[in-house]
Amino acid sequence: MRSGERAPLFELKTSRPSRFDSRRIVTDLLASGGIAIDGGEPWDIRVHDERFFDRLLREESLGLGESYMDGWWDCPSIDQMICRSFDAELHTRLKLDWATVLSELRVRLLNLQSIRRAPRVARTHYDLGNAFFERMLGPTMTYSCGYWRKARTLEESQDDKHELVCEKLDLDSGDRLLDIGCGWGRLLRHATEGRGCRAIGITLSQNQIDWAKPRSGALSIDYWLADYRDPRLVQSAPFDKIVSVGMFEHVGRRNYRRYMECVHRLLADDGLFLLHTIGNHPHAGVDVWTERYIFPNSVTPSQRDLVSAIGELFIIEDWHNFGADYDRTLMAWHENFERHAAEPDFPYDERFKRMWRLYLLMFAGTFRSRMRMQLWQLVLAKKGRRGGYRSVR
Repeated sequence: MRSGERAPLFELKTSRPSRFDSRRIVTDLLASGGIAIDGGEPWDIRVHDERFFDRLLREESLGLGESYMDGWWDCPSIDQMICRSFDAELHTRLKLDWATVLSELRVRLLNLQSIRRAPRVARTHYDLGNAFFERMLGPTMTYSCGYWRKARTLEESQDDKHELVCEKLDLDSGDRLLDIGCGWGRLLRHATEGRGCRAIGITLSQNQIDWAKPRSGALSIDYWLADYRDPRLVQSAPFDKIVSVGMFEHVGRRNYRRYMECVHRLLADDGLFLLHTIGNHPHAGVDVWTERYIFPNSVTPSQRDLVSAIGELFIIEDWHNFGADYDRTLMAWHENFERHAAEPDFPYDERFKRMWRLYLLMFAGTFRSRMRMQLWQLVLAKKGRRGGYRSVR
């Protein structure tokens, strides 16, 4: 071991540890982060099934998530527990399990976000039903990080984020705007109503289009069921401004460069591109449980991934990190979700409730810790802005 390097808290043996050893190992590991088994603090874990300890050591993230869905453990404040875990860097004290290793290899070796495979996330996640998302996301139907600098409510934070995007893009009357991954269209409606631009929004979810179209009225917005690689977009180019909010996480590492090349081809020479994406520090993020149950084939890019993909295609005019705002956004979504889940006509079972609760609170705690997941907005220009770009905050 090199001088100054911290020794691991434990090493998993090739043979499966006994349940007694597993309990001791997990208890000691969590204790180093101030988390107790069956303790009295809101961030402590209450274990209902002793098999939890073996499963956590054997399967790490997947074991933690699936055992919670199965009711093997509970925690009054999962977000605080996750935040404490990252603050203590407990994730670095476990050796990678095979599921994580295989997931990393799949991301590196296979194109899991090809044109044929890309719609899977829409079918699995975004097509859960517009009524479900209306209750969780609130009136804006915006499924990305809000901007809480001045906002007091979730709706204000989303509207402020949309205005921030418009200001960063310097959107003006007559501009042609392309929104890659437009969701339910709130950003497009904000831009066309407030700035007088004309817009095309693309998504892989027909449910989102069905919801957005009737709410766009006479606004100059066209919605396409299309992938960013769709050749029809080239025929409609160039666009003065391009935006992509919360979609790049589904592009995949093997497609990052092609994605940037597509945007470069579609953007006017003097145009601006704003990329809003979750980022992972310091390496690209693949969480096995999240990939299996929440966002199929998803991966969050690292700074190195983005810089490499951008290459010589664009000048980076601005790089804004407001990842701490995602904690507050997720907690607001969680509050809405729990209210909806308590309704008598909630259409999903208890296992789904636990799965969704864990997803929202786990992400909130991760963003709160600031150790790994970030939220980045990049403003890119083909040749740079003559005279300089004015950063907006």
